[in-house]
Amino acid sequence: MAENDKLTEDKIFEAATKVFIEKGMDGARMQDIANQAGINKALLHYYYRTKEKLFTTVFEITARKVFAKFAPVFDENLSLEDKIRFFFKEHIAFLQDNPRLPGFILNEVNRHPERIRKILSSVNFESFFIKLYEQHKDEFQKYNITPATLPQIMVSMAAISVFPFAAKGIIEGILGKIDMKFNDFIEERKEFAAEFVINAISK
Repeated sequence: MAENDKLTEDKIFEAATKVFIEKGMDGARMQDIANQAGINKALLHYYYRTKEKLFTTVFEITARKVFAKFAPVFDENLSLEDKIRFFFKEHIAFLQDNPRLPGFILNEVNRHPERIRKILSSVNFESFFIKLYEQHKDEFQKYNITPATLPQIMVSMAAISVFPFAAKGIIEGILGKIDMKFNDFIEERKEFAAEFVINAISK
């Protein structure tokens, strides 16, 4: 029974993720999610009483998967420059597999910032900054990175990799004028973005 429950929950999670990304929190209906999962609505409500609870679960699990994927960023054996290269390689690859995720998150943040803040309230971002600073204190001093500027750098790095996917339609149009494919541009960006940031903090 427990195994069947797990399989059903996995089906619901996959279906809900797809529907929420396509339609957003407000546009999604529980019936849509039940149809996508191939189950009846009553069974969906048995596992998740409300759409809000299901949305929170999807968002939290997705966030945990993202954080787990980037756990090597906190590996003490990697230099700061290696971590920057790792981040862009893995983050952009993740976005290639989930190209609609940035638009979904940005839309939800803009429409319901209080909901996203509540979901993220349990994440201790300060500990991430502290851990990185402790691991790379000498390198941070070399590059003149302080605890106050580290969040600026990290947000800038995320923006550099996320923006092409959030504005894919516009960028594809621009690239088309120089006969360049979006996928080729993204592959090149994994290395270009890393070197761009490394050069920027080295000045």
